[in-house]
Amino acid sequence: MADRLYDLIFICMPTTPEEEVAKIVGTLEQTASEHGGKVEKVEKWGTRKMAYRVAKQREGLYVYLALHSTEGNLIKELERRLKVTDAVIKYMTVRLDEEIKRQQKLVAHREHRARRRPRKAAGPGAGPAPAAASGAGPAPAPAAEQAPAS
Repeated sequence: MADRLYDLIFICMPTTPEEEVAKIVGTLEQTASEHGGKVEKVEKWGTRKMAYRVAKQREGLYVYLALHSTEGNLIKELERRLKVTDAVIKYMTVRLDEEIKRQQKLVAHREHRARRRPRKAAGPGAGPAPAAASGAGPAPAPAAEQAPAS
């Protein structure tokens, strides 16, 4: 199975002590390693104001984790643990590898379309090519071959 990338962000109560947040992060890292995953990065973003009230709180302590996993049940287990933790008021997990794959496909499609269509000449006087140069009609006869008018 392919390696999957995830972003996991959870918000704790603003009054949560730093030791408890470290304990939650340690539990999540241990659970990830038990299920064949790996926590690549942990960032504590600190206390931030939220857009709306969550659990009667206007602020929350944000924590970000970047995960690598080959099993989908790891995310279920991490979310279950976050759900039963009293200090955590909200969490969200986003799978990144499908989004990255979609972006790469879109870029490849744009490059393919760009190769198919002709390039327009750049410059101030650049416009459509004249009809004679583009082969759109019969070319006029040279002046030397024209018969004299009588």
